[in-house]
Amino acid sequence: EVQLVESGGGLVQAGGSLRLSCTASGFTFDRDYAIGWFRQAPGKEPEGLSCFSTSDGSTYYVDSVQGRFTVSSDNAKNTLYLQMTSLQPEDTAVYYCAADPLGSAWYGQFCDPHYKNLMARGQGTLVTVSS
Repeated sequence: EVQLVESGGGLVQAGGSLRLSCTASGFTFDRDYAIGWFRQAPGKEPEGLSCFSTSDGSTYYVDSVQGRFTVSSDNAKNTLYLQMTSLQPEDTAVYYCAADPLGSAWYGQFCDPHYKNLMARGQGTLVTVSS
């Protein structure tokens, strides 16, 4: 069974940092996959944050997190990380990851958060930033 599990969320003060993890099972990072990080705040649409290629490690970031959030991977652990710095209350949301084969149209669409029928999507981890 293909599965993604996020962890690392919690409560942090404004200006603080957190590192989220997205651990995969049922597939490995030595194959070609696109893995995206997303967030959804209450009452808002899902927002795509980044799109990572396991093939070459390249990462696309949306402008709103460029320079504050950094994606990294540990292929031995089949885990993708999202290092978040300078967090602000507006970053409060459920953060989740999703994956699809690299050859699908999804990667070409920068891991569009509205794309349907992805290979895997995690349940998410809550990040709360207090002011």
